Amino acid sequence: MPGLKLFNDRLIPATVQTLRNGVAGLALTIAALASLPLVHAQTAPAPAQSPAKTVSAKSGTSVALPEGVIAGPAIEGTHAYTLPNGLKVLLTPDEAQASVTVNMTYLVGSRHENYGETGMAHLLEHMLFRGTPSLPNALAEFSKRGLRANGTTSSDRTNYYASFAADPALLDWYVRWQADVMVNATIARSDLDAEMTVVRNEMEAGENNPFETLMQKTQAAAYQWHSYANDTIGARSDVENVDIQQLRAFYRQYYQPDNAVLIISGKFDPAQTLALVADAFKGIPKPERTLPPEYTVEPVQEGQRQVVVKRNGGTPLVVSQYHIPQGASPDFVALDLGVSIIADVPSGRLYKALVDKRLAVLSFGFARPMQQPGYALFGAQLESGADPYKTLSAMNAAIADVAQTPFTQQELDRVKSRALAQWNQVYADPAHLTSALSEAAALGDWRLFYWQRDQVEQTTLDNIQRVTTAYLVPDNRTEGIYLPTDQPTRAPAATPINIEQMLADYTGRALEGDTAAFDATPKNIDAQTQREPLALADGTQIDMALLPKPTRGNRVEAKLVMQFGDAASLAGKSTVAAAAASLLDHGSKTLSRQDIQDKFTELQADVGLGGGNGVVVAEISVPGNNLPQVIALVTHLLREPVFPADELDTYKTQVITSIRSGMTEPGALASRALARHDNPWPKEDPRYTPTFEEALQRVEALNQKALADFHAQFYGTGTLRFSAIGTFDADAVRQALKAGFSDWKKAPAYTRLDDPWRNVTPQSFTINTPDKANAVYIASLPLKLRDDNPEFQALYVANYLLGGSSRSRLWERIRVTEGISYSVGSGVNASAYEPSGEWSMSAILAPENRDRFRAALNDELNKALNSGFSDEEVKEAVQALMNLRRLNRSNDEVLAAVWINYMQEGRSFAWSAQIDDLLSKMTAKDVNAALRTYLKPDAFSNALAGDFDKNKP
Repeated sequence: MPGLKLFNDRLIPATVQTLRNGVAGLALTIAALASLPLVHAQTAPAPAQSPAKTVSAKSGTSVALPEGVIAGPAIEGTHAYTLPNGLKVLLTPDEAQASVTVNMTYLVGSRHENYGETGMAHLLEHMLFRGTPSLPNALAEFSKRGLRANGTTSSDRTNYYASFAADPALLDWYVRWQADVMVNATIARSDLDAEMTVVRNEMEAGENNPFETLMQKTQAAAYQWHSYANDTIGARSDVENVDIQQLRAFYRQYYQPDNAVLIISGKFDPAQTLALVADAFKGIPKPERTLPPEYTVEPVQEGQRQVVVKRNGGTPLVVSQYHIPQGASPDFVALDLGVSIIADVPSGRLYKALVDKRLAVLSFGFARPMQQPGYALFGAQLESGADPYKTLSAMNAAIADVAQTPFTQQELDRVKSRALAQWNQVYADPAHLTSALSEAAALGDWRLFYWQRDQVEQTTLDNIQRVTTAYLVPDNRTEGIYLPTDQPTRAPAATPINIEQMLADYTGRALEGDTAAFDATPKNIDAQTQREPLALADGTQIDMALLPKPTRGNRVEAKLVMQFGDAASLAGKSTVAAAAASLLDHGSKTLSRQDIQDKFTELQADVGLGGGNGVVVAEISVPGNNLPQVIALVTHLLREPVFPADELDTYKTQVITSIRSGMTEPGALASRALARHDNPWPKEDPRYTPTFEEALQRVEALNQKALADFHAQFYGTGTLRFSAIGTFDADAVRQALKAGFSDWKKAPAYTRLDDPWRNVTPQSFTINTPDKANAVYIASLPLKLRDDNPEFQALYVANYLLGGSSRSRLWERIRVTEGISYSVGSGVNASAYEPSGEWSMSAILAPENRDRFRAALNDELNKALNSGFSDEEVKEAVQALMNLRRLNRSNDEVLAAVWINYMQEGRSFAWSAQIDDLLSKMTAKDVNAALRTYLKPDAFSNALAGDFDKNKP
């Protein structure tokens, strides 16, 4: 959504590949919620104050106002309040949800750091999870309670958030933890020392990535005076030498109620929740300090700048960055739409100038909204050996050509439709909505989230043309090249925006009617799901799982799976199968790629098509009344693709570039080494893992005829499954599916590609990756059991305690105590078909810490085997897992995917209930027995990839 992209500096896309879908994909980039901890408030809990008065919400409900609480604006379901101590509270209740998301946003980020303090805001984010005197390990408490929680830091704000199954007790506990940690964080020297290597490990992980590195260097060159030049993670010297007293002073300065916004969305009682918040934070007084003024203004850039980054590995990248207005400016919205038009795929100016002309593998662009004047960035990724200066020149020419070749109304309508569809998708999801309101608050006012949607609708072609041509000028550009000026034209100077005055009379829109609650228990899911197969005229059928239920925004999540062939018929066709599925929406007999994309945009549909060996999958998210039309379009694409030659060439170049990049990346090298070690299949078998070189040869050999022949041989009716969860007309969906698949040939009979257990001789691989600051460790142990074996559920609990959460043994030892790794963990899985599974472990670390890492890992594995887990540990793990399972069942997208699997496995949610029952009866004896039966440390194969030459032990 223009102006509302959910950026945070540490979670900007990790690779340029993330940008393949253009700016639209970035608009919905949300940090994954990981399990973390909590604490209670500064003072002992006290009964809620008697309400002094009530206010009437737009939904018609009356919310009692605790003493001293002031009601603020209410816009489209979001209600604002201010506590006596200055804390702003935003409540967006949604009875249709089964979960709650809480987000505490502090209006402090890397922008507020002074000389020598870079990285302090991000480091403080880490330190808060180290706990308070009353709760010393917040991360462990989050895992214990089954919360999905995390914290993120950007240039303008820091936020801490959690999602969990709706539970007043959990909500009470988490809100009180937020109150406690606001003023009582320990910030001890010992914790800082332990966390330091974790942050450094995170820093090195970013240094491994060419795109992140190039962005940081380009931004530093673009800003000469403003602190936006600084990467949020900070300078290594500042982070490693941070003064503990200075860090505590930074905390006391900015972590105060008058500098914070508490946002709650999902299923909760508004009156009770407001009373809870007032009670939890009442012991924190309004601070007497005054925040320091910000007076540094980046002057208008007076000429082009260029930076070149030379590092080993990866493929060439080029970027051009321009200074633009602050995110709250009306000009920003217009400029963002202009940037979206330029960067659109495949209709955008950049795509046509670069990708279509084979000057780049992919192109991208976005405008970043910031509290003060920010930037727009355009870029391209090249294949190995390409001339980056030629591509950079062509890219800059395409951007400048906007002044001579104005935008068209068709272009504007396209990006507007997409932006508004994405806004609606964010608005319908509590976790996404809290993130969006958090980002809007960081821009200056939470109401900007709604106001900017209106601005998108009202912005004219002339306005976009004016703003874009004013700012996207050569003298306002900083170029970056990963591995060379026009006449000066000054950009407009930034002018301050009075947001309060601008929004004084803004009221938003009328709130739509409330939706009903849904009981997301296994029994009710089964009872409400329509499972009758849909018979087709050729005698085949579509297995169905339809669950109509009310949703916010009347959306539906659906999934269609088509399967065909067996190991013999699919031999030698793995690469062709993947290419055919990937190119289904790149052109049909009657529609171009752009036609297809425009139709999906018109229907407000987010559709993903893909597949591989013997399977094609369509994932759909769309307003329910448009689902039949989307089904018609998807079945048309399945039946009548043409695999255009130019699209195939682009696909091949992108895949080849990705493979070549992986040949120098620690993670890709380590994972392929292990996959090929456990690789008993002949080369032509679809289950075979090829070498990088073999994979390149297979992609290079792709041609139109091979894809067309594969489609003619394998696509058709036969083994089909469909699931849909949300607001939709079930009969209309059945009719659309029957019409879409009628009169089509049958596909070859489907036989599942089995994956039987085999004994794999353990082996260790050490792979040197020059000039990579971060090392990657991966380990794998084959398991001989199926998922219906009771021992597997016990093993699942054992793994959760060993390495499956931020309360686990591996996490506590390797990340928290020793500070060796930013990310360490383990996972276990088992097949539903044959007794075959895997126990895996992974970590990232500095290459020089490999011996410490191995010693700590082996020590914890042996401790678990020798001492086992206690009754209390198992009880807490089971409760956390049960809460996570409840949370998953409240997610419509997850339900759609699970039903697809259950239909193939012959299961229903009664199976899920059985697992719940089994978990509820789990004992430490069960868990320890399973652990000792299956955990064989010496039987793991492992791979460790990194730059070990420069740091030899």
